[in-house]
Amino acid sequence: MNAKIPVDLILRNIEESRKTTRKKLRRATAVLTSKLDTDISTTPYRIVYEEDRVKLKHYRPEQVKCQTPLLIIYALINRETMLDLQPRRSVVESLLAQGVEIYMVDWGYPTRKDQYLTIGDHVNGFIANIVDFICKEKKIEQLNIMGICMGGVFSIIYTALNPHRVKNLVTTVTPSNFDTDKGLLNVWMKQTDAQILGDVYANMPGDIMNLGFLLLNPARLIIDKYVGFIQNIDDKNYVENFIRMEKWIFDSPDVPAATFREFIDELYKKNLLIDSKLVIDGERVDLQKITMPVLNFYGRFDHLVPPEMCGLLTSRIGSSDKEDICFDTGHIGIYVSSKCQREFAPKIAAWLLARDNKNESLQSEEKHGQKRQALQALL
Repeated sequence: MNAKIPVDLILRNIEESRKTTRKKLRRATAVLTSKLDTDISTTPYRIVYEEDRVKLKHYRPEQVKCQTPLLIIYALINRETMLDLQPRRSVVESLLAQGVEIYMVDWGYPTRKDQYLTIGDHVNGFIANIVDFICKEKKIEQLNIMGICMGGVFSIIYTALNPHRVKNLVTTVTPSNFDTDKGLLNVWMKQTDAQILGDVYANMPGDIMNLGFLLLNPARLIIDKYVGFIQNIDDKNYVENFIRMEKWIFDSPDVPAATFREFIDELYKKNLLIDSKLVIDGERVDLQKITMPVLNFYGRFDHLVPPEMCGLLTSRIGSSDKEDICFDTGHIGIYVSSKCQREFAPKIAAWLLARDNKNESLQSEEKHGQKRQALQALL
């Protein structure tokens, strides 16, 4: 005996779903046209240095506990505002609360005149000039550096070429080993003709890169995300957080063509960095010259920079004080998830403070030893 299909029930459910969806959409329109707190990058700062399109932000804590300032170098892709997305969920705010003085690079928006800028121009030009400026202003010889994603690659290169300038190095979701097929982005990049893209667009358009990132996981990043937004439309905090993130995602500067081409050809395709074979402005980037303390963070579920691209770094550098930390998160979650907010910035601050004080103690002991030797010589 065939079971009777409950057509009436199905139709009633469809009608109810339709009414609910229409109600949610009307509510979404009302919410999106209302006054919302969706500003990002609200922590106060000063612009203390400018060079062409590049600016340097300075954040000073109420009480400085770490005597060595931290320079944060973000990627050229998207914007550094990710680290200060909203109050109480801000890496910058958390580091300041723990006494870390911050300088952060704002790469600005490249134009056609920037299309010939290479990795070397960014590392030996902008970054080197910024480091020199900070050291001169603070009357110090070294600073701490924290690099993020592509900015982490720049940080590794700068540190290997200028180890005397870097006291401690922190890398976060930073690719260093490109010899892996983990992650669809790796597969795509190795098939990309960066020269043609540069010839067509001058610079690599941020909008095209954004589209590519979305297509890596369209079901989650396009469909599920906006369905979730509609379902949570009555939650004001959820809506404001959602819009802040959208503002950041779609604030996508272009990447200078020459830098993009080098990144694809020298790193993704030839994997020169991890083997210390990368040459920048005629000088080999030798990872063994990175002898200062290194803290390396990455995300277990990062679909853009999977763990296989990050975890090999500490085995190739010359430092004996090195640590890998893997969070159960994705590429962006390491900066904005509630759990990581409780652990990420506090870990960085504690790690820097421990080495700041340790180095000061060693210097103090060395000075006392020199005084004792001088006194004994007089006696």
